[in-house]
Amino acid sequence: MKIEKLVIANRGEIALRVLRACRELNIHTVALHSEADRDSKTVRIADESVCIGPPPAGESYLNIPSVIAAAEVTDASAIHPGYGFLSENADFAERVEESGFIFVGPKPETIRLMGDKISAIRAMKEAGVPCVPGSEGSLDDDDMKTIEIARNIGYPVIIKASGGGGGRGMRVVHTEAALLNAVALTRAESLAAFHNDVVYMERFLGSPRHIEIQVLADAHGNAVHLGERDCSMQRRHQKVIEEAPAPGITEEQRQQIGQRCVEACKTIDYRGVGTFEFLYEQGEFFFIEMNTRIQVEHPVTEMITGLDLVREQIAVASDEPLSFSQDDIQIRGHALECRINAEDSETFLPSPGKITQYHQPGGPGVRVDSHIFANYTVPPYYDSMIAKVITHGNNRHKAIARMYGALQEMVVEGINTNIPLQRTLVKDSAFREGGLNIHYLEKKLNE
Repeated sequence: MKIEKLVIANRGEIALRVLRACRELNIHTVALHSEADRDSKTVRIADESVCIGPPPAGESYLNIPSVIAAAEVTDASAIHPGYGFLSENADFAERVEESGFIFVGPKPETIRLMGDKISAIRAMKEAGVPCVPGSEGSLDDDDMKTIEIARNIGYPVIIKASGGGGGRGMRVVHTEAALLNAVALTRAESLAAFHNDVVYMERFLGSPRHIEIQVLADAHGNAVHLGERDCSMQRRHQKVIEEAPAPGITEEQRQQIGQRCVEACKTIDYRGVGTFEFLYEQGEFFFIEMNTRIQVEHPVTEMITGLDLVREQIAVASDEPLSFSQDDIQIRGHALECRINAEDSETFLPSPGKITQYHQPGGPGVRVDSHIFANYTVPPYYDSMIAKVITHGNNRHKAIARMYGALQEMVVEGINTNIPLQRTLVKDSAFREGGLNIHYLEKKLNE
């Protein structure tokens, strides 16, 4: 079914990103917004806009009845959830389809399967995707059994909430004496945060990298992988810099793990764009979760493949088969992405407010995905990310050089941003060598 009018159920740079893809596809756009985003760039240039509630996300962007109603009153045919908010909410996807609209994303049952960490790991093991050695399911109330599982895995272990995410609902255990208390605390934390007290256990990897594989699959049994990204530069489990391809990953490794992800897509009947996230240590990949949506860092994959992932996402939702095969995918050069946040570079305190001056960097191989402009007011209600600076070069050295130049050129005044921190990081000698683990940035900041 051809999509003629699409509701953008999100805000910020991803809403603008979806709008631009729709314009290329000649699709009429409806921008949903809260009262706080009434003057946003997306709202200003969309074909139509609908206010769906007051500033708090729970009363607007997360309000499922309001989103569905907006699609109904505008006579839209599809809803794109972007990332965050309702993008991985299986109940929302189900409501969208039950209401007669196309959900630009995977099927509700797939989102549900991969949203539960235990069922996701089980499905990946069945599909032949390597996973971290663990409890092979949830932990029950048998304390002796839990102790025995930990002994078999070997310390240290990590206790994880089945419904967790974003770094929450995890606890590392180094000794048997601390195990049972850690399980109880993680259960309580999980119940409070996710309304689900199911937890499981895995071996704790001491110094892994965070490597993810981008996939794309249609509803006709076709699937491809688009190479890997390295997202190891993290603070409190939140990504700060991403790059593609990952330093030190060979073409043989890329094809081997990529093909396993492709087979997994076919096994679970996946549809749309998706990301398999792995911990990578001593040459081995270990699956941790799958994100069933477009990722914040998708531009680095676009830069090295030449593909428009949002456009492909919409095409797949329209029931079109993929227009290319795995053999058509060529990795060219190297790309970096720095997330620009409205926050203090040293204290990391959010810095909402009015942007008095804004200058966007440019030049060969430089791309900026952002919804901000001079005199735009950054609201205090949402995520602090205000822009993504992406650079591409024929090698990693060139991409880094272009990134540093772009960060030097970028001006955002009136609020604090993390641009000074990003400049420091791309000049860091260890980062320039590549291959850092997920703990590097946290340790550097603590120093």
